[in-house]
Amino acid sequence: MELGRVLTAMATPFDREGEVDYDQAKRLALALLDSGSDGLVVAGTTGEAPTLSHDEKLALFREVKAAVGNRGAVIAGTGTNDTAVSIALSKEAEAVGVDALLLTAPYYSRPPQEGLYRHFQAIAAATSLPCILYNIPSRTAVNVTAETQLRLAEIPNIAGVKEASGDLDQIAEIIEGARDFRVWSGDDQMTLPIIAIGGYGVVGVSTHLVGLQMRTMIEAQLDGRGSEAATIHRRLLPLMKTLMTAAPNPIPLKYALNHVGFQVGGLRLPLIEADAAVAESVVAELSRHQIDLAVAV
Repeated sequence: MELGRVLTAMATPFDREGEVDYDQAKRLALALLDSGSDGLVVAGTTGEAPTLSHDEKLALFREVKAAVGNRGAVIAGTGTNDTAVSIALSKEAEAVGVDALLLTAPYYSRPPQEGLYRHFQAIAAATSLPCILYNIPSRTAVNVTAETQLRLAEIPNIAGVKEASGDLDQIAEIIEGARDFRVWSGDDQMTLPIIAIGGYGVVGVSTHLVGLQMRTMIEAQLDGRGSEAATIHRRLLPLMKTLMTAAPNPIPLKYALNHVGFQVGGLRLPLIEADAAVAESVVAELSRHQIDLAVAV
């Protein structure tokens, strides 16, 4: 399946008891596809993966894929800081029918570059699915360098990277050096600069709310309408920044979704609900934007 340019790192809805609300997850998945997304990353950071059990992740993969069918790609977040666990979860995710895997750089253990290479190589070798690397040094404390990514790009089923290093020099080196290897922006506010230097798309958070507008921005840039793309980027930038900096992701996002009427419940500890200052900043920013997400009444 074509994975698409606009992917959303989907929030995981919880019910009042704090359990995964699978029915609402399916509704959210379909609503996102209706509002600009080509596909969904399930059980990523925005989906509170660190607090989801093994069984909850597999159930989410299964339920969301069953709801989505062939309408869009379902990309399972199966990467952890344990290679063996990542391999096992990746195999099970493939068995339940997902379309691709998102593999984060191992966090906390801070492996050297050769360790990173062997980690991703081992997971890719254990599955036939396309694999997307996830480079986010701010959370993992390790950067997957351009040199390492270009080595990994030679592995046939490593399809690309979600790049959240914020380093445009590194990203440009990857784009220049790799063939058939896609770079998705892992920072919403870096989407336009990355597209402008040859990147492919975005794995977004703000795409929950303004997915159609993000799609229009990307298409405008690709079609040579740079001024239009830049105008959209500038308009959306305050929202992108609020969702990522008002509090740790996905605290502002979940507050925003609940506020606009798409109920996703609370968060699991150690994340906590938005405080008054965060809530005020989110509501103020939402009031300045058209919301693309369809909310069932």
